[in-house]
Amino acid sequence: MIVKPYELDKIKNDLKFFLFYGKNEGLKRHYINQLFKNNKSKNVIKYEEKEILENEEIFFENILSNSLFESEKFIIINRSTDKISGIIIDLIERNINGVVIVIDAGLLEKKSKLRKLFEKEKDLACIATYPDTNEILSNLALTFFKKIDVSISRQNVNLIVDKCGGDRLNLENELEKIKFYLIEKKSISTEEILKLINLSENHTFYELIDHCLAKNKNKTINILNENSFSNEDCIIILRTFLFKAKKILALSIEYDKNKDINKTINSAKPPIFWKEKDIIKTQLNKWNPEKIKELIYLINDIELQIKKDYNNSILIVTDFILAQGYSEISN
Repeated sequence: MIVKPYELDKIKNDLKFFLFYGKNEGLKRHYINQLFKNNKSKNVIKYEEKEILENEEIFFENILSNSLFESEKFIIINRSTDKISGIIIDLIERNINGVVIVIDAGLLEKKSKLRKLFEKEKDLACIATYPDTNEILSNLALTFFKKIDVSISRQNVNLIVDKCGGDRLNLENELEKIKFYLIEKKSISTEEILKLINLSENHTFYELIDHCLAKNKNKTINILNENSFSNEDCIIILRTFLFKAKKILALSIEYDKNKDINKTINSAKPPIFWKEKDIIKTQLNKWNPEKIKELIYLINDIELQIKKDYNNSILIVTDFILAQGYSEISN
């Protein structure tokens, strides 16, 4: 049956199959998290569709195996397509107790097998996640800035929202970057926003830091040569560097545990954009947790240095970036 996202709280708790489809990844994540809380399950297992299709027998073994003390299983199947519809039908027919299946799919056409199945059957929930309007995203952004007590104009909120393409996940990522940069600041300028959210005409700080962490020496040097950074920019660069380094640290710790780089990236929270996955893989292969921790300490030290020697900020930060880009692989 077709369910509106805001109706999730009202539908029966005994529904065991949910299909979320659409391009609004942020909205999907929001409602899947809400569903998880409603079901109060602590046993969440995430799969990629490809993983299930390649190991169907193992998947069913994991689904069917139940410990006496195990809580209800909450299974999320990411990046689903019609290829998995046969397996889903099999699961429905088996009527397995103690399992909730959540299918996270992209855009599905009306003729989609999955969509037809979930829209038709009353015991299956089909939830479409359409792009958020700019008004909704603007209100989310305004609430965010109010909560952290930061002054921002409506014009600058619109600037951030326009970058997000109707997807609240994009908005959340941009707001996270901005929040990390602000720290002690209580306002933010248009110029700062442009540099932080990748809207400047030249290569952005984020690109510079990404290539530096990936040890792409030539690209790092090219970006430095193509841009004229000011002393004021140096704090933005360092805060963005720190933000990125902490994200890589969390991923690196997870990668160190499971030794599976694809699983590490695909299970990341918040989700990693597909276009960033390749460079993050490179970064994870260049840095281990201990080296990233050392880098984080160094970034904090560099910020203290430029606060003491503000006039030489550009030289200090440039030397720091070049040193990272040219250092040996840190595994």
